[in-house]
Amino acid sequence: MTFRALTPGQRSRVLLGSPSDAEPEVLFETDELLVEAPNWSLDGSTLYLNGNGQLWSLSVEDPGAGLTRIEFTGLPELNNDHVLDPDGDHILLSAMDRHIYRAALSGGSVTKLTADDDRWHFLHGVSPDGARIAYVELEGFEHPGRLAVAPAVEGGGPVTVLDTGDGHLDGPEWSPDGRWLVCNTEHFGTEPGHAQLARIPDGGGTLEHLVASDTVDWFPHLSPDARLASYIAFPAGTIGHPADLDVEVRLVSIDDWATPLRRYPVFGGQGTINVNSWAPDSTRFAFVAYPTAP
Repeated sequence: MTFRALTPGQRSRVLLGSPSDAEPEVLFETDELLVEAPNWSLDGSTLYLNGNGQLWSLSVEDPGAGLTRIEFTGLPELNNDHVLDPDGDHILLSAMDRHIYRAALSGGSVTKLTADDDRWHFLHGVSPDGARIAYVELEGFEHPGRLAVAPAVEGGGPVTVLDTGDGHLDGPEWSPDGRWLVCNTEHFGTEPGHAQLARIPDGGGTLEHLVASDTVDWFPHLSPDARLASYIAFPAGTIGHPADLDVEVRLVSIDDWATPLRRYPVFGGQGTINVNSWAPDSTRFAFVAYPTAP
């Protein structure tokens, strides 16, 4: 399988943003591997990113040591949807065989968590107690994504598909208190592809529009203390969440989604901030840019 790769002169640049920083901090940079979608470990010491179908770790305290590939047994090649288990020792991963797996962060054997139902399962959320997963269910890429919730058990369990109205839905993840699932959806869009940020009660209910904007907004991620959120804004008219565009990573207070506390313009898109990347102390979050040579 062919995965995204850096073009000549392009780099993967891992950045850290925070309410106190007008410019993001550069943590790590490489021209050897296109890495995507960081998660921050529960102990605050490590970022986990994917690249070339594999999972990699990067020390936050010693980023100069570089990337380390985590060795798994029986795990198919990965896409960039992965979320840490709340226990801090495991990670849940979406693979290119359509399924979601659970594995130890130290590597080794894996457990498949989804049933053989001939559908794609793109993981984005794990409930605060670790008992359930929230994912985008696709019958095929010509169909809109649906919000599915299922037990995080071997082989899968009963699936609940929540009614989120018309249009593609993506990026569902739980709020830290477990009451809500935040997501992006085209349900409120004014034209095809116009994704907007929303939330729906855990278990289903009324889909609420979080902020109305002219941009195409994807992947809302709440900080562990539930005070802040990050997301990515694509240019108006963008369809989906493609790579290699001028985009903006935004930091907001959850009390005022319409007024960004920080705006970080980067060349990126796909892979920049697909999954929750907040530090456990809620002071920083990680994202990736892909600058090219001047």
